[in-house]
Amino acid sequence: MTNAFWVTGPGEGAIRPATYNHCSPEGDEPAVEIQALYTGISRGTESLVFTGRVPQSEYHSMRAPFQEGDFPFPVKYGYASVGRVVSGPEALTGRSVFCLFTHQTRYRVPAAAVVPLPEGLPESRAVLAANMETAVNGLWDASPRVGERIAVVGLGVVGLLVAWLANRIPGTRVTAVDTNPQRKAVAESLGLNFQTACKQDNHDLVIHASGHPEGLEAALALAGMEGRIIEMSWYGEQPVPVSLGRAFHSRRLTIRSSQVGNLNPEQLPRWHYRDRMSLALDLLRDEVLDNLISGESPFESLPELMPELAGNADGTPGVLASQTLCHRIVYPDN
Repeated sequence: MTNAFWVTGPGEGAIRPATYNHCSPEGDEPAVEIQALYTGISRGTESLVFTGRVPQSEYHSMRAPFQEGDFPFPVKYGYASVGRVVSGPEALTGRSVFCLFTHQTRYRVPAAAVVPLPEGLPESRAVLAANMETAVNGLWDASPRVGERIAVVGLGVVGLLVAWLANRIPGTRVTAVDTNPQRKAVAESLGLNFQTACKQDNHDLVIHASGHPEGLEAALALAGMEGRIIEMSWYGEQPVPVSLGRAFHSRRLTIRSSQVGNLNPEQLPRWHYRDRMSLALDLLRDEVLDNLISGESPFESLPELMPELAGNADGTPGVLASQTLCHRIVYPDN
């Protein structure tokens, strides 16, 4: 038997049995059996799922690759699983792999659905892979240039990874902005210039990842003439007012959305989703990124843990929300 964490109602969850075999009935493709070691909680998206705030119009597009159940409830949701292959093709057996799978103890999937971890990447850090993939995709959409003045507004895991990557481009001047002063220590550990409020309004590129409408307003205010704003937040059903008055037109600003579900059209002729994930895993080999893991808990604690991390159905934060970045889940026998 295999067990998974299920969202059973708004702000409620339980450990329940789940489907073990996710391969085609025909059995015409190689498969691997995975024993989960760690999963990561993608707090922004999973909070919307846990509190029942996924818009009905997005029920299809929001489905996770190996989701069971349907929105709103009950549903098995998640996409950051690191495990070990216990059976499958010889080249993969015994390997540690990443899979876009839910919070589940053991599962069987097509071998093509897993990506082996590169040498030098600890299993415990690889739970950040989905977040790093999102950050990579956001920067592909943003197209930052050498020497640009870049602001990143909202320092959750994705925002911090975006800022860290952008800061490695020669000559860029990156400002990492978050109203939560508790983000300062982790931002500075990544070599970033942290501010709770930035007064410069001449940035070439502003990337918004806070998940709050107020953050988007701040991002608009930071962009200079012909500035580009990349919106990486997803708000679910929450209305988001945008100030298109003031300097929006006179500065000829541009707002563009970025969503990891699709590759940037400029990459498509040469890149595939697996290539992007392999790149994300390779970029995670820097040990400084361990600072993005803010805590860990055993798998069995998820029904009590998720309400604290996700917040309430009205969108107000949970007990641990302001302190949490990536919360890692540890599985039995690990």
